[in-house]
Amino acid sequence: MRGWHCLALAGALSLTAAPAAFAAQQPAPAATATPPAADARVQALQSFQRDLVSVLALRATAQPLLGAAVLARPLPQQPKTNSFHALISRAAAASDAGPAEQWMRLADCDAQADACPNATALRKLLELAPDNAAPWLLKLGLDNRDMKSDAARDDLAKAAAAKSYDDYTGSSVTALAGVVDALPPPPATQSAGGPEGVQALIVLGNARLQPRPALPGVAKLCENAGDDAATKADCLKLGKLLEWGSSPLARSLGLHLREVLGDADAQADARQQRRDLAWQIQNYSQLALRAQDDPATAQRLLAAAKQGGTEMSQITAVLRASGVSTTAPGSWQPTAQDAPAPAHSP
Repeated sequence: MRGWHCLALAGALSLTAAPAAFAAQQPAPAATATPPAADARVQALQSFQRDLVSVLALRATAQPLLGAAVLARPLPQQPKTNSFHALISRAAAASDAGPAEQWMRLADCDAQADACPNATALRKLLELAPDNAAPWLLKLGLDNRDMKSDAARDDLAKAAAAKSYDDYTGSSVTALAGVVDALPPPPATQSAGGPEGVQALIVLGNARLQPRPALPGVAKLCENAGDDAATKADCLKLGKLLEWGSSPLARSLGLHLREVLGDADAQADARQQRRDLAWQIQNYSQLALRAQDDPATAQRLLAAAKQGGTEMSQITAVLRASGVSTTAPGSWQPTAQDAPAPAHSP
């Protein structure tokens, strides 16, 4: 897809911010051998995460239950009452619940039955946050999948008319940071970063499980606008909205749309801002990987998460607190190896 490199590049965050210890929770290829010490730490981390869920399941308000649900999602063989389904259902039903809980509830579905995302959660999101472009882009992906082109075009128009884009990753990260200190991390879970390193590892490792819209379909629809002036206008309007969106992927798509559909001056500015975004993500990803072994970096990451805000605002806060410029040096250019596959819907 033309110009897709910039979107994939921003996707680096969702992969590199999850340190290797949590990646090992997923079944490894048969040819991969995990060192015994690393395997022991993974088991200790998983056991600690399970204990956290057990403690947090006693809470009754939305945010700690959201944190508990995110922590429970990757754990195998959870007791029914402490399962992701039970906890996210309780979080969404809490008296102080909002769109963030419904967004995570999108992942409470059966992928094998082709029932993802959770249809009830999506309908509720569209009621609770009709001026948020993210649920409309999620629906656009579903309508594209089901070959409902007219419905997808209508979804695009509704997304373009929205007032903001928020996929609630920042809310989930804040919920995780607010509960990860409910128990002290056991020594077996720690490395050079101490307790704060473990907490940062758990927060960042689980934050990558956040549902996201399938943004490649949006890019394709807009790139194929051709002479359709109305579609092009909606795409440019949506692009401007996404440039101020909550996530690096959203911001990257917004800049991509301006670069593809805008005039010469707009394209040049979009290229420069896309380079700055890639620089920001690369440096934040390096800080995230360093956090489990560096208490100071871990503390900065946790502090930014606890302050709340969007994923993008938290990234910017960490960079500034770490003394990293948010503007790329003049000679710096992103490389192809920084570009894994883009994120997809739950």
